[in-house]
Amino acid sequence: MSKLSKFFFCMTILGMIVALVACGREEQVQVGTVYDIYYVNNDETKIVNRQYVTEAEDTEVLFSELTAQLQTKSEKMEYQAPLSEEFSISGHVLDSGLLTVDFDEKYKELWGTKEILIRAAIVRTLVQIPGVERITFTVAGEPLTDSNGTAVGIMTADTFIENAGNEINAYEKVNLRLYFANEAGDCLVEENQRNVVYNSNISLEKLVVEKLIEGPKSEGSYPTINPAAKIVSVTVKDGICYVNLDETFQNQPYNVTSEVTIYSITNSLVELSNVNKVQIAINGETNISYRENISLNNVFERNLDLLTVE
Repeated sequence: MSKLSKFFFCMTILGMIVALVACGREEQVQVGTVYDIYYVNNDETKIVNRQYVTEAEDTEVLFSELTAQLQTKSEKMEYQAPLSEEFSISGHVLDSGLLTVDFDEKYKELWGTKEILIRAAIVRTLVQIPGVERITFTVAGEPLTDSNGTAVGIMTADTFIENAGNEINAYEKVNLRLYFANEAGDCLVEENQRNVVYNSNISLEKLVVEKLIEGPKSEGSYPTINPAAKIVSVTVKDGICYVNLDETFQNQPYNVTSEVTIYSITNSLVELSNVNKVQIAINGETNISYRENISLNNVFERNLDLLTVE
């Protein structure tokens, strides 16, 4: 064999080897549906997503696969897996679009921003499952509550607020049912305020009182509380919400009856799942009357007799 022939023979063999290596390196095309799996960044300031492809279509299989991904730690320690903590899922039920996920008692050891981020990562991942529209968490069979004892309630992907940097802050959305006055000031008008953004470090009870002081958003509803009134404290114990306002609360600049003001507060707070009754105080004092005709010694219950009927 001539030198030229040997050269071409060697080049052909080399080309074949290169082609085989290149073929071996070709990535296989993944077939299936792409899901975003959400994790918590190491600084615990936001959630990040990684894509996961699966051919699974069955709801239970998808739930198992996605929760398994939520338990998988990053090999390079780039992020934290939400379900790699000490707590674990005890069970789950999907009914009419609502997915209830039950955790063991260890979940209660989570707190603050980290708990919100973990909750956001789990919800945003699982709400992608076909047929899942809303998600709620329970712990040992009881509804999940925040640090103030308020039920967290039903969540969607939009429950968690992102800023411009895609960072999940300690802010959430909630729908409130509030009661304001009618134009004559002698009846109550129901107003639904949807997607109210609030700092989850404050209680929903305090948020309700703040919104009542702020006043209504819709036409046909009128304020019931002096906008200059200050909140001293709002707490809940054994189903009773204790609302403590400053002395400005006694001054009523609007043409509203005393009953309408008292039950504007009471009815609005009783809409919350953990409140059954309301006690109102002025600078901590209950042995006084509101506008000299309603004793604050009373513990008030829901009163729908004042509600206008359209």
